[in-house]
Amino acid sequence: MTGFASRPLKLALVAGEASGDMLGAGLIQAIRDRHPNAVFAGIAGPQMQAAGCEAWWPAEELAVMGLFEVLTDLPRLLRLRRQLTERIIRYRPDGFIGIDAPDFNLGLEARLKRNGIRTVHYVSPSVWAWRQRRVKKIARAVDLILALFPFEPDFYAAHQIDARFVGHPMADEIAEENDPLAARRELGLDTEGPVVALLPGSRRAEVSRLAQPMLQAAQQLAGQRPGIRFIAALANRKTEALFKAAAHSELPVTTGIGNARQVLAACDAAIIASGTATLEALLVNRPMVVCYKLAPATHWLAKTFRLIKTDHVALPNILAGEGLVPELLQQRATPAAIAAAAQQWLEQHERVQALSERFRQIHRQLRRDASRQAAAAVLEHVGRDA
Repeated sequence: MTGFASRPLKLALVAGEASGDMLGAGLIQAIRDRHPNAVFAGIAGPQMQAAGCEAWWPAEELAVMGLFEVLTDLPRLLRLRRQLTERIIRYRPDGFIGIDAPDFNLGLEARLKRNGIRTVHYVSPSVWAWRQRRVKKIARAVDLILALFPFEPDFYAAHQIDARFVGHPMADEIAEENDPLAARRELGLDTEGPVVALLPGSRRAEVSRLAQPMLQAAQQLAGQRPGIRFIAALANRKTEALFKAAAHSELPVTTGIGNARQVLAACDAAIIASGTATLEALLVNRPMVVCYKLAPATHWLAKTFRLIKTDHVALPNILAGEGLVPELLQQRATPAAIAAAAQQWLEQHERVQALSERFRQIHRQLRRDASRQAAAAVLEHVGRDA
């Protein structure tokens, strides 16, 4: 056979954060299972590079956090996107896959699409919940969305955008049953007595706003339940330092870095910042109290202009379509309210059992061998699924 089908598949990709690097590596391997000679290049992290993606630029080039940092780095990021656009157009891949990082990738995808390159965006922006007007930009930029959650394709179908639910890779990785005693032994904790996990977020701004109310809630729980222990999972040394600065010297809190899944497996209940970690807690199957505090100005803007369009903010509640777990947001995230909600999970065993079964149902729904499903959708989209 000669022509299009006989030459190696060639794809360009961009991933910015560690989570995108993980998704990209799984996708590359799944495509290679069907096209062993496939060629990959773009902006890649270490996992994608190990899977065989040529890194024109390392993923760290996109790792910019915070409004002021982004503004400072904006000229460099715009220059990088322009150079990358030109290089991909010269490269002439069968398709381009932008993995998350929508602020960078959607603009890139729009330019590539105008130049006749098929575009795929892996991980839907939370447009169904926040700033829905972005869907028009997505329609101009993206030929296909690979969605991690089952409700997302229906939202995009209403806007005439092709979206496929591929499942969530985290659901493939995490077992349905996670032994708390084994996790406690691995963490050096006594296996007896209640353990509460504290996960105040991965960003410094989140930790600075949530550490104190979480720790004060822990102090109240310690007064109510002798023998209770607390273990905190922090993202890095900087967030650990912020957290420890807010801690009471007498409160028994063990801290760890980068071990959220193990910490969740060890606990009886979690007090947790709204975000991806709530999905991890669902998949590990632990009851949780979800907290969040936006910066006052951001909260005022979101409320005044009705930027948030969902009834819930915690992923378990969004996926369930109902309030399975408490959400304590802004001024409601008080130490007393957090402690009371956590206490209920420690006492109401029948409620915990009912929650556990709902979490298992959602876990099974999300477990679809996401990398293989995503690879199949990409190959079909670029006409190389034979």
